Amino acid sequence: MIDKELLRIIEQAASEGITELDLSGKELTALPPEIGKLTQLKKLILGKYKYDEQGNIVGIIGNNLSALPPVIGFLNHLEELQVIGNDSLTSVPPEIGQLISLQILNLSNNQLSSLPEEIRQLTNLQKLNLWSNQLSSLPGEIGQLTNLRSLNLNNNQLSALPKEIGQLTNLRSLGLHCNQLSSLPGEIAQLSNLEWLDLGCNQLSSLPGEIAQLTNLQALVLQSNQLSSLLGEIAQLTNLELLDLSSNQLSSLPREIIQLSNLRSLKLSVNQLSSIPREFAQLTNLEWLDLGCNQLSSLPGEIGELINLQALVLQSNQLSSLPGEIG
Repeated sequence: MIDKELLRIIEQAASEGITELDLSGKELTALPPEIGKLTQLKKLILGKYKYDEQGNIVGIIGNNLSALPPVIGFLNHLEELQVIGNDSLTSVPPEIGQLISLQILNLSNNQLSSLPEEIRQLTNLQKLNLWSNQLSSLPGEIGQLTNLRSLNLNNNQLSALPKEIGQLTNLRSLGLHCNQLSSLPGEIAQLSNLEWLDLGCNQLSSLPGEIAQLTNLQALVLQSNQLSSLLGEIAQLTNLELLDLSSNQLSSLPREIIQLSNLRSLKLSVNQLSSIPREFAQLTNLEWLDLGCNQLSSLPGEIGELINLQALVLQSNQLSSLPGEIG
């Protein structure tokens, strides 16, 4: 889009007092200072996802922005800002902290290497999406976003989390998939309202005992880590419906796992399990059980008591027979 056309769009938006402006897919390399005139805007889209009929992401309609102008801070009525898919965008200006009405901020699929400390001023923010950037650390100031309900940090380069993350007590969903985390701060236990925690594709060799305090957790994803054992304290997560432990180094499971009576899906593929405890039969709500790619030579007959099971995956084991009770 040439500058004159963009300026015309901005002028028209200003004169008509529109509250939503979509500039995705316009091949923008920069935003003119005139964008600061649109103080009535509540939603600004500078890049977005493309969805199929089922609601799945199938592409990105982005731009070529390398920076956001400081005048972005003038848009203090913005409630939603989407800046998705700008391969040259490595930072956001500190003036973003002036967007005090912002409730949704989506900065995914860019090249951000850091966040400004001023992000702490976005105290009305409820959803922050930073998926697929180059973040190696988070500022401690992120803990001041106490109204956050969803934080997506998947596909970054985080090697540690600031202890201040424990201040996000309204958080319901935390995505940390595909980072470089080798440990978690004990303060994660303070996220008492957390329902979804994705820690897959990291370098975790153990979990802090404090994770057992996340009693509202419904989904815990730990696939593709380096876990060789599981804490018995995990049994305290009695609201868990999904537990994904696939692609780890587990050779056994704690018997306390049978206390997770609300489990619907248990994924244990690609581990080193040689047996399944008979007490598994107590997980009567299980609908999906994946035991593929282990070292199982037999199954306990009690597995037949899992009467709600809809899927049982057993490929790539050492089974020569199945118990009759499976019928």
